[in-house]
Parts: sequence; structure tokens; C-alpha cells
Amino acid sequence: MDWTSRRITAILENALREDSATRDATSYACIEPGQRASATILVKQDCVIAGLGCVPRILDVYASLDGAVTSHYEVTSHPEIFDGVRVSKGQPIAVIRHNARVILSCERVILNLLQHMSGVATQTRKFVDAIAGTKARILDTRKTVPGLRVIDKYAVLCGGGMNHRLDLSDGVLIKNNHIALAGGVGPVLERALLHRRGTEPIEVEVRSLEELQEALKHNAEAILLDNMTPDNVRSAVEFCAGWGRRTPLECSGGIRLENVRAYAETGVDYISVGALTHSAPAVDISLRVAPA
Repeated sequence: MDWTSRRITAILENALREDSATRDATSYACIEPGQRASATILVKQDCVIAGLGCVPRILDVYASLDGAVTSHYEVTSHPEIFDGVRVSKGQPIAVIRHNARVILSCERVILNLLQHMSGVATQTRKFVDAIAGTKARILDTRKTVPGLRVIDKYAVLCGGGMNHRLDLSDGVLIKNNHIALAGGVGPVLERALLHRRGTEPIEVEVRSLEELQEALKHNAEAILLDNMTPDNVRSAVEFCAGWGRRTPLECSGGIRLENVRAYAETGVDYISVGALTHSAPAVDISLRVAPA
């Protein structure tokens, strides 16, 4: 993750502005301007960490928004603590040494991002662990927090998942509404193959074995099995195996931790799960400050 990229910088600037971090009335009223502090970030539950790089970057962005901040700071963590690592309840993951007012003013933004991203990473790891030993891989979707997709998808990678499309320009994924408007699986595939830009991959969503056959006949390059039962997915995998060419198969819809193993054991290649990002509970993380 490039925490200095324009996209990430804009996210962090917006978060700090939303909280009026440079106009922290409480810290201004209660804390001496030159006071130094040491802040320890602790996890309060077992989890997978994601987003550690945001901590120093938030401090840098804060300084750029408040031209008066010039005091030196450092952010340290144990060499074995980094994004994607499992940590245990009560474990410190980073220490900030900085001006006390700045730490307090940035506290909520730091914690919000760490809690959210670690929540996504932890949720993803649960799904990845649930299908261990199968050939399937866990994919994310575009069901992300508006404006935060880049960090949501990074958190999925930290949890051991894979990224599907980043956005609508990232390949052709023909879904049921496209099929309905274009007149069916066959016609929409013919049009997509004719009009795609360059070598963009083309994947088509099907909801029955009949639509699957139609997709294969019209040279679908990848197929998304939508809202099928594990038995139907298994039948689709077996049918494709006898078709004569290798076509990657993905399944989605109604997939939960309780049933993801059943889908993985069908032999499907990919399992996409919207819940990785749209329903991941935030991890409980705290920041404890002491005079330095």
C-alpha cells in the first residue's frame, strides 16, 4: 500500500477535516502546547492487523493541514508486528511519541481506520481459514464503503483474500441486468466480445445450468455462478470439466462462514463474498496516552 499516493492522501485529509482535527477545542483548552506524550495502540481482541502504515501518514497529513506543527515524532512497532499478522488480545501494535495535542487530535481518525481495516482483514481471514485445503480462493467485491474502496481492498489482501475488480473500468463483468437489457446470455456475450477494449477479460453471470451452457457456447472467458446451491455449483463444475476447455468458475450469493466450505469443496475456483467488506465488524482497538 502506497500511503503517500494522492488517493490515500485525499482519504486521510478528508477524515481529518471531517473531525476538525486541527481545531481540537478540548486539547487546546486542556493541554500545554509544548507537552510531549507517548501513546500505545493496543488491540483488545484477537484479530488480523491492517492499516499500520496509516499512523505516521495521518500525522504527516495533519502537519500539512496545520502549518504550525513542527515537533519531531516517531512511530515504532515490534519487528514481528505488520499488516496481515495475527495478534492477540492485549497486545501493543505501535507506539507514537509526539506532541500531546497532535496525538489527541489525530486519535479518533487513527483508531477509526485501524479498527475498520483490521475488521475487514480479520473477517477475510476467517473465510480463508474456513476453506483451507481446497483449491478455491476468496475474492472481494465492489460492496465497499463509498470513498474507501482502496483501503477496503487492501485490508482484504492483508486477510489473505484476493481482489476482484477495483472499479467498473477493471474488466467486463456481465451481470443479470446487462443480460436482460441485451436480450440474453448469447447476444450480450457476442456484443461484449466485439466491443471490449483491447484484451479486457470478460466474465458473465449465470443463474442456471441452461445459462451456463449458453455462456460456454458463446465463448465466455470466465463464468460467475450466482445464487446457486452447492449441489448446483458442483454440477456446473462437472459440466465445465467435460466441455473441452478450461473456463474459470466463480460462485457468489448467499455465502456465509457456515456454508463457504461446502461451496469450496465443489471444486469451484473462486468464491466472492460481499460480507468481507460490507459487513465486517470493527476490531476493538484503543490508544493509551502518558506524558513523555
